[in-house]
Amino acid sequence: MHQNHLSLWKHVDVGYGGDYIHEECGQEELEDELSAYDKWGLQNFLESWDLSDVSFIVGMEERHVPAHKVILSSSGHFPLTSPDGVIVLKGVTYPVLHSLLEYIYKGRTQILESQLASLMILSLEFEVMTLVKQCEEIIQQFKINDKLFDSGKRVELSYPNTSPHCYRAFPFGLAVDKKRLKQLYSSGEYSDVDIYIEGGGLVSQPHKIILSLWSVPFAKMFTNGMSETNSSRVVLRDVSPEAFEGMLDFMYSGEVNLENTMESGAMLLQMLLLSDQFGVTLLHQECCKILLECLSEDTVCPILQAVSSIPSCKLIEETCERNFSMHFDYCTTASIDFIFLEEANFSNIIRHPDLTVTSEEKVLDAILMWGMKAKNAYGWEVVDELMIYSTPELLFGDRLESVFNFLSSVRFPIMPLVLLKKLEKSNISRHIPSFDFLVKEAISYVEHGLCEPEFDQNVRFQLRRSSYKELQYLCDGDSNGVLYFAGTSYGQHQWVNPVLAKTITITASSPPSRFTDSKVLASRTYQGTSFAGPRIEDGHSSAWWMVDIGPNHQLMCNYYTLRQDGSRAYNRYWNLQGSLDGKTWTNLRVHENDQTVCKPGQFASWPIIGPNALRPFRFFRVVLTGPTTDVSNPFNICICFLELYGFFH
Repeated sequence: MHQNHLSLWKHVDVGYGGDYIHEECGQEELEDELSAYDKWGLQNFLESWDLSDVSFIVGMEERHVPAHKVILSSSGHFPLTSPDGVIVLKGVTYPVLHSLLEYIYKGRTQILESQLASLMILSLEFEVMTLVKQCEEIIQQFKINDKLFDSGKRVELSYPNTSPHCYRAFPFGLAVDKKRLKQLYSSGEYSDVDIYIEGGGLVSQPHKIILSLWSVPFAKMFTNGMSETNSSRVVLRDVSPEAFEGMLDFMYSGEVNLENTMESGAMLLQMLLLSDQFGVTLLHQECCKILLECLSEDTVCPILQAVSSIPSCKLIEETCERNFSMHFDYCTTASIDFIFLEEANFSNIIRHPDLTVTSEEKVLDAILMWGMKAKNAYGWEVVDELMIYSTPELLFGDRLESVFNFLSSVRFPIMPLVLLKKLEKSNISRHIPSFDFLVKEAISYVEHGLCEPEFDQNVRFQLRRSSYKELQYLCDGDSNGVLYFAGTSYGQHQWVNPVLAKTITITASSPPSRFTDSKVLASRTYQGTSFAGPRIEDGHSSAWWMVDIGPNHQLMCNYYTLRQDGSRAYNRYWNLQGSLDGKTWTNLRVHENDQTVCKPGQFASWPIIGPNALRPFRFFRVVLTGPTTDVSNPFNICICFLELYGFFH
């Protein structure tokens, strides 16, 4: 992570009156400073003249003790209006003042028993009430035990941290009034720096001490003795104003504003980059945690693009690669953002042991699209046509060598022979010798069943560990669907009702009864009356049949079949939905005034079109969204058969 902090200086200009000054910080010096990062915090500025804007004069010797207005003001009530920034304390010894400041800056202190009363009086004067209370409690305990103060013994006092946070990060664990600190930030009171974004104007007027206690690079900038130290103006380049304000909010509160960051995934990514850039480790960890919680096949590409250049985000990077590989069809079809992935990331994905794909042809298509930096989604046939008038060098450009390397990750031997024959005759095979070799090798393997040891050991000749079985729709009422397949224990024996075998669970919106029987939908026999009645969910009436294909199974549904029962209550408005958890639902097909079913006992089937047909789900339901044609009970969903098709895992 440290190496990223070094690049911070490339994004920062500091100067007076808008004059840009760029100062390079020596790498060795900065790395030495960064090595102490883990111990960094407000405690580093206890009685430090760095960034101080107020001082105490204490004791007979009139000792000067530096402090910081924003810290004192948010911890108690100190007289900070003096034009010379000096607070004179008469009759107070340095050890007592030191304990007060140590308690404020570190959240804990030690003091001689004999000085405890003086510390309580000083704390009361400046209204540091948590310390006053602790002193009172200890003094009271001494009185109860009838114990004399020992002038040589020390008493330890620490701020009672009630935060649920597992870390003692600013302002948690300190005698800081968070509401008051927020007011100081909002008003700019005691601010000593103006932050500008190049091209965006003034962003904020924070406090150098707050920025520095969180960030070693900021501390270095403000205390290194160069022009930055005395400057009240900092101009940042290539930084999002919203993300920077989000980082400042975190610095003043110790918490990520989830409402703002969750509304904009882009802002969360920018905050992650900023936190890494400026070395705000806890913000970096919080952003990583939120990203992992929000990770999905729709967000995986932009997140992977953003974190791939950040060494400290290796966990997120690897998680994204695995997520992509497990949803390969969807991630390479719903969007073409994957063509912007770095070579290393794309390589890790197509070589990932958990790569899950409906057909090996999809892997080949994705490699060719990535190599061409395709602007639209297409298959290898399009590339084949382009090669009639072009060459691999022109089509793939600087990614040509990468494409050659990636082709060895395609498991040609597990492709259908018909497809391999097409590839053998293609222009791609004619122009790319390595491609031609791999295809011919696969054809020989498929046709002759070569059994050499090297084939058994080579993963290219093995089925992928995570693969889908295609259950293709042929005709209404066929035996190719998921429910039928589950009834055979996935091809192990003769068919039995999968609901009775407990390989499939079917539930209805209304309670089980003679005419609401889950076994009927999977029984493959006609039923004159079979319906699910409405129920109230989230304040709305809803009628549905739901299928759970089991905790260890998922289906990319691309077709489904319904059969009307013996009634004339024909469905006109309904949706087929999919879900991973049975709670959050995705529409796979929406039916609006669908007139397909028009007689009792009729079968009807529909395809699932679009990217959602490539998303795997465990739960599926047919839910009524409008009245049926039945006048007396228009909100009963009347079907006696349901079957699902697609790629089953």
